[in-house]
Amino acid sequence: MRRIVFLGPPGVGKGTQAARLAAELHVPHLSTGDLLRAAVAAQTPLGREADGHMRAGRLVPDALVLGILRERLAAPDARDGFLLDGYPRNLAQAEALAAITPVDAVLAFDLPREALVERLTGRRVCPTDQSVYHVAFHPPKVPGRCDRDGAELVQRPDDRPEAVGTRLAVYAEQTEPLLAHYRTNGLLRPIDARGSPDEVAARIRAALPGDARSGAATRSRPTAGTRRRGPGPSGG
Repeated sequence: MRRIVFLGPPGVGKGTQAARLAAELHVPHLSTGDLLRAAVAAQTPLGREADGHMRAGRLVPDALVLGILRERLAAPDARDGFLLDGYPRNLAQAEALAAITPVDAVLAFDLPREALVERLTGRRVCPTDQSVYHVAFHPPKVPGRCDRDGAELVQRPDDRPEAVGTRLAVYAEQTEPLLAHYRTNGLLRPIDARGSPDEVAARIRAALPGDARSGAATRSRPTAGTRRRGPGPSGG
């Protein structure tokens, strides 16, 4: 089985690597944000309940998120495994997850704080098509303008320096204790997130459990020519 959790602070590049590895292993790449949006769009009973919370500006309760995740894990494409991106975020969610599915490995991405701040605060987004740029790592052809439609690029509120500091502090308080939890369970695999996407992907493959490692190695293909859109050397 290939039941894998990706953990890491904002800006570490886990989303980019999660999508890449999921494609190599032929398992679904699952993030709670995408799951919620899909459930709302499909108007499932849980999706309608989640939509009510979101429209009212409330956080979706953990029990509801877990219910939507449980439904998704029952789908045929998750039969041979899954890749959870950024969930669980705290010990309570980890315990709830363990009650509905075992996990084979937890990959914990690490990057120095100054590199995280640089990646996040330098990110710019096109408000029209949501293309992502970075002032240092992936600048547009014309400074401040989208390559596709010429729209003026913007900085998301949560990428401003004061917000980035808060996001990293919340991660440290709520999510980092999971590292000790999964280390005790023998599931933790630390991943150095410095370097190019290919370098990080190679470290991920080396850290995977045996069957998942062989699957990733067999299905991996060169990525030359892929347009890099993330906020740093290893993506968003």
